[in-house]
Amino acid sequence: MMSQCHGNNETRIRAFLLLGLSNIRIVQQLLFGIFSLIYVFTVMGNILIIIIVTTESKLCSPMYFFLRHLSLTEIFYISVTVPRMLKDFVHHDKCISFVECATQLYFFCFLGTTECFTLAVMAYDRYVAICSPLLYTSIMTRTLCIRIVTGTFLIAMFISIGQITFVFSLPFCGPNEIDHFFCDLLPVVKLICADTYTNEITILLYGSLVIFAPFVLILISYIKILAAVLGIRSSTEQHKAYSTCGSHLTSVSLFYGTAIVTYLRTKSSYTHKGSKILSLLYSVLIPMLNPLIYSLRNSLVKTAIKTFF
Repeated sequence: MMSQCHGNNETRIRAFLLLGLSNIRIVQQLLFGIFSLIYVFTVMGNILIIIIVTTESKLCSPMYFFLRHLSLTEIFYISVTVPRMLKDFVHHDKCISFVECATQLYFFCFLGTTECFTLAVMAYDRYVAICSPLLYTSIMTRTLCIRIVTGTFLIAMFISIGQITFVFSLPFCGPNEIDHFFCDLLPVVKLICADTYTNEITILLYGSLVIFAPFVLILISYIKILAAVLGIRSSTEQHKAYSTCGSHLTSVSLFYGTAIVTYLRTKSSYTHKGSKILSLLYSVLIPMLNPLIYSLRNSLVKTAIKTFF
């Protein structure tokens, strides 16, 4: 395996070498401790959200149904990258096989796409709740919510399969070093030893479909929500409307802001250092912050957590 990982002159690569965040031993040990705490905190925080939403009768609305789905997605999403990164901090062999790299990238794209769609659905839910409150229960039925979640899951699965199959069907013949802490899309595409113009166009289309299009839908939803809230005369009702949207809007701003900068660009504009920092934001830090965002900015969730403990 080591010869496959370090041999850059092979006709076809069978493994890649992840260069990670640092090659300084003491820095790696420090990062191992930091990211171990972040991972544990993220998993436990999202599990707590799932338990609270499942057991608390006051949190049975579609908004919290989608929040539970988002928390479950976050647990798997961070588990795609961080455990592998922690392993590389303590082992000298940072080699990852061709199949392992493709698998990691697939689940990263699949879960990231699922999160994009889920955040868009949550924006639509808030739009219906605020702009059509009398029709809310008849529109956002449990059956519809289950169908939406299942649909986002299946669409994300098949879109990601197509994208990853296209990328890994092209030849990789050296070098095989990925200057990243996981197999991300653009760093992998840079290693393809063939014309990647079509592939880059596909990536841009993929990014437009799973990032830009949902973001536009979220933007339209919030423009209509803002117009509806400004028309409310009661300041108490306005504050209530803002509070129900505040946590979701914060999460959307963090996730989509970093994702748009990262993926809606070409291979030529890719830079290793900037990409690593952005990747840490949307793949590690944002999943950690989401439980805090939704618990600290939502009075019902805060009350439910206090009751639970």
